[in-house]
Amino acid sequence: MVIVNTIWILFQAIIGYNLFLPFLLFVWYTLKKPKAYPATDNNAVKEADYAIIVTAYQQVSGIPDVVASLLELNYSNYLIYIVADNCDVSSLHFEDERVVVLRPETTLSSNTRSHFYAINRFRRPHQYLTIIDSDNLVKPDYLNQLNVCFNLGFTAVQGIREAKNLNTAYACLDAARDIYYHYYDGKLLFNLGSSATLSGSGMAFTVQLYRDSLEHLDVTGAGFDKVLQSAILNRNQRIAFTDKAIVYDEKTTHSDQLVKQRSRWINTWFRYFKYGFGLFFKGLTRFNRNQFLFGLILLRPPLFIFLLLAVVCMLVNVFISFTAVCLWLLGFIIFTLGFYIALAKSDTDRRIYQSLINIPKFIFFQVLSLLKVRRANQHSVATTHTYNSSNNKLNRNQL
Repeated sequence: MVIVNTIWILFQAIIGYNLFLPFLLFVWYTLKKPKAYPATDNNAVKEADYAIIVTAYQQVSGIPDVVASLLELNYSNYLIYIVADNCDVSSLHFEDERVVVLRPETTLSSNTRSHFYAINRFRRPHQYLTIIDSDNLVKPDYLNQLNVCFNLGFTAVQGIREAKNLNTAYACLDAARDIYYHYYDGKLLFNLGSSATLSGSGMAFTVQLYRDSLEHLDVTGAGFDKVLQSAILNRNQRIAFTDKAIVYDEKTTHSDQLVKQRSRWINTWFRYFKYGFGLFFKGLTRFNRNQFLFGLILLRPPLFIFLLLAVVCMLVNVFISFTAVCLWLLGFIIFTLGFYIALAKSDTDRRIYQSLINIPKFIFFQVLSLLKVRRANQHSVATTHTYNSSNNKLNRNQL
């Protein structure tokens, strides 16, 4: 009986600390004076040579918009490589010589295969590469802001992905989730001496670091960013975070789209969370804050999973311990406060706040995603986008 009680308490501790962790990071960040980095001076930052890799799988409808956005960058030293994997490229015609359209002879079905397909066909030896999704738009100073971080000595940088569309409740909740993760897993984690987690796009690296990290691997399915960030941290490099390098990302608009996308993401966590153990213990034994904190974050389950498990623990304790119920209630209050802090400290659209009432429905569809997680990689390697950006383009002031 003692063993069962010990296991039960340990299980609750493993789940429960996730409710308190965001707020604890916020308190630590508030008490710690963040390291001051120089202000952006675009005129003083040298224009390094960039390769912008845009990957598309089976659909190219968003390519003209993303290319138009990239060609409006306030920057001159870059080339755009479009890797159209298993796509009909007959509609892609670009007169600008900075745009290179690549169509692999065979289907790659992998982000990293697409990236290296482009890398092996670079027109010139670029210093940096940045990865953009086929549904993204970028701010005109995107590359300038990345340069600021690279000039500080970082070899990997994660920008911020803001919502391109808030046209449905699902899109708004998807954006709220992104704001939460960008704030805690990006801004706070980086400013506390660790690294920002990678988000799949809106990220940049030295070409050499990217090759050293992934060229010897064949990463299939979703989650190449998880493998990449682990490789970077194991080299004791830090991934910088900047909320000034802005990419506008298309958010999920329909429930079926949400279920398929989340099933891939959940599958990714189950496949790669093991990397957190290695980094956590390596950081613990070497007194390396970067690896220790990052490993701790990698071990955290997806948001809805630990919230559901926490609810289950609290309900079980109704029959076991009133004190434990009170602790779980406190945990939910602290977590809710931490979630609100992330939204309040960010430039959050009022529609996102209004959408929060739909959180139970959002969680329900993610539970459906969990039930389909075993077959997740049978779905397309990319989310099918149904939002028509031509009906609601970001205006020039937003960009």
